[in-house]
Amino acid sequence: MKIESEIEKISSFAHLELLANQVVEGFISGMHKSPFHGFSAEFAEHKVYNSGESTKHIDWKLFAKTDRLYTKRFEEETNLRCHLIIDNSSSMHYPKLPAGEPFFRSKIGFSVLASAVLMNLLKKQRDAVGMSIYSDSYEYYAPEKGSDRHHRMLLNRLEQLLETPRESKATDTVTFLHQIAEKMHRRSMIMVFTDMFQFADEAALFNALQHLKHDKHKVVLFHVIDDKTELKFDFDNAPRKFIDVESGETIDIFADNVRDEYEKRVEAYFKRLSLTCAQNRIKYVPVAVGDSFEKILTTYLVEKQMFG
Repeated sequence: MKIESEIEKISSFAHLELLANQVVEGFISGMHKSPFHGFSAEFAEHKVYNSGESTKHIDWKLFAKTDRLYTKRFEEETNLRCHLIIDNSSSMHYPKLPAGEPFFRSKIGFSVLASAVLMNLLKKQRDAVGMSIYSDSYEYYAPEKGSDRHHRMLLNRLEQLLETPRESKATDTVTFLHQIAEKMHRRSMIMVFTDMFQFADEAALFNALQHLKHDKHKVVLFHVIDDKTELKFDFDNAPRKFIDVESGETIDIFADNVRDEYEKRVEAYFKRLSLTCAQNRIKYVPVAVGDSFEKILTTYLVEKQMFG
């Protein structure tokens, strides 16, 4: 599935909903090559038949075409509740993009489009979606709903994130994840988009993520990074001033002098994140701003099947 090439082709479109729809349609059209073969047919109208369910609503015509059992889904049905959480701190607005560069090449832009893409897929499956946005404050909360009006409201809020750059905004992730957890009263899939670079107390962070799992919620952590500079530290050796976009602190260094140590520490940190998430049964998914959205969509479908 060449989702990335499809995005490049339509990246001139400003309308977030249109762009998200194009990504999802490209993904669905390629699903016959994936483990989800069969979902693309009558995608919004059917769900997989589970053993023990009533056979009353099985679509036998679709069975004849696919050799798989699907039941007809009705308008009022909602299979899943999903809550999207977006870190809107200053570090998420990195890198600062030159004019003409697609917005999804920044961490916040990637997270916004990924969220819109997930919302589009959730809408097609008639699932309910909610959203929380935080930085140094709990900026926005919307409970899980499935209406068209609610969907448009969330899209509008996502577009506002692209229009409002964050300057010197730190992140109090631990506090706000606990607050979000307190709001989640019905079993849901919770998807978090954050760059994970602002945490000094890892134990407190994972305690907050574990809190999100109460009441048998499923938590997926999308770790959003700019792979070239944040993971590989790919800078030339000219003297540079590096600025902490959240605190404003600066340091003058030559990249060659710190590259090996930096990359070693970052790699170790990422491994600890992955291991601790696995130990806490949190799905950890590192994603780079240059990646396609296939990983996002596939993760959602796999986790939804496991969610039950």
